[in-house]
Amino acid sequence: MTVEKVTEHENEKQSLLNFIKKHRLVEEFVHKQDMPRHELVETLVRKQNLAKLQAMLNEVAPQVVAQLLEELSSEDQVFIWDQINNERKEAIIRDVPIAVLHALGKREFSSEKSSIKVFELHEGRLRESVINSRNELANIKPIWVDMVNPSFEERIWVGALFGIELPDPDKLGDLESSARFYLDNIGDINLLSDFLLDKEDVSQSVPVAFLLHGDTLFSLRKVDLPVFRLQRLRALSQPNYVLDARDVLIDLYAADAEYSADALEGVYHGLRMVSKQVLNNSEMGEQADEMLTAIAHEEDLNGLIRRNVLDTRRAVSFLMRSKILNKQQFEDAQQIFRDIDSLDGHTSFIFDKINFLMDATVGFINNNQNKNVKRLTVVSVVFMPLNVLAGIGGMSEYSMMTLGMPWPISYGLFTIALVAVGWLTYLLLGYFERREKLSKLSL
Repeated sequence: MTVEKVTEHENEKQSLLNFIKKHRLVEEFVHKQDMPRHELVETLVRKQNLAKLQAMLNEVAPQVVAQLLEELSSEDQVFIWDQINNERKEAIIRDVPIAVLHALGKREFSSEKSSIKVFELHEGRLRESVINSRNELANIKPIWVDMVNPSFEERIWVGALFGIELPDPDKLGDLESSARFYLDNIGDINLLSDFLLDKEDVSQSVPVAFLLHGDTLFSLRKVDLPVFRLQRLRALSQPNYVLDARDVLIDLYAADAEYSADALEGVYHGLRMVSKQVLNNSEMGEQADEMLTAIAHEEDLNGLIRRNVLDTRRAVSFLMRSKILNKQQFEDAQQIFRDIDSLDGHTSFIFDKINFLMDATVGFINNNQNKNVKRLTVVSVVFMPLNVLAGIGGMSEYSMMTLGMPWPISYGLFTIALVAVGWLTYLLLGYFERREKLSKLSL
């Protein structure tokens, strides 16, 4: 970096420091003033100063902001960090020293309901450790660190503590399939797997990133998942259920296979309800749309389950080939494979049932439409000769033929003739339909 650039950065940093001091003085001065509508004036002044500070922070180089943070107190570091645009934080954090990361990290644990859950083994059971600061995390040896939608600061300081780089949950879906399972240059195992989230309104696959670093498993995802809650409950209640981080990882995949099986049972139950409606209600009206929607929903869920178990198979296969599992863990992985094989056959059966119900529903709909068309055809055939006769009755020749007869009598007889012809046509159509049914029964 040239001398001119260093001088420019120093001037920018000094300008920011001066503005921060001025901002504090102005806030204190306005706060002490006794004036009408004091709270409104104080709020407006604060908003104006914050807007100007945010503009200045977004204009200077990331190195300048990093140097500024290093010279501020812990309180001011947190305050400035909150004013920085999220898109710039990743570039700035690379130049921030560890001491600043500690201050930012402490801010993240101000709430007891943190998105970071830390587990360690205690007397053979998995025990959750309550973490309120970075130092507390540094003083324990967790076998599992579970992070649900962690903030950028949390990922940075947890990664700095353990010497690893944690992925961004927002970008997990952007990875190619070839980069989902690999061993990095320091020997850590990286996995990206899809876990099923089955809800009544909508079901989806949630990507989860795993990082096996030494004897600690790190997991990151956007939302909480039933599989993880199930695994935690088992490990907390049963002694010696898990003995190390690899046991936790294998058991998560086993729980995922069980959850997929439960979801398949729900799909089958839903299809049974639709099947009863389809087969017991041949006269479908407005229910047809509901049935087709229900079938489409179950088909989508079944597809998600099939994709989920395929992804689980790939992940478990990678773990078995990586040769990091002991004998018992290897046998557990083989059992997961057997469970997945049974699920594959069941999903294929479900797909066949879905296709049958879809064809049956569409067939009943077409049959009902044909019945409606048939009724319209009968009406049109009955009125076809009547239209011809009505056309004749409207001709001038007809009035000349009935010239010596009063018009009420002539048109009354003509109307009776129309009704008789229509009724005779209807009887003939019924006769031909009955003959057709008898011929079909005789065959």
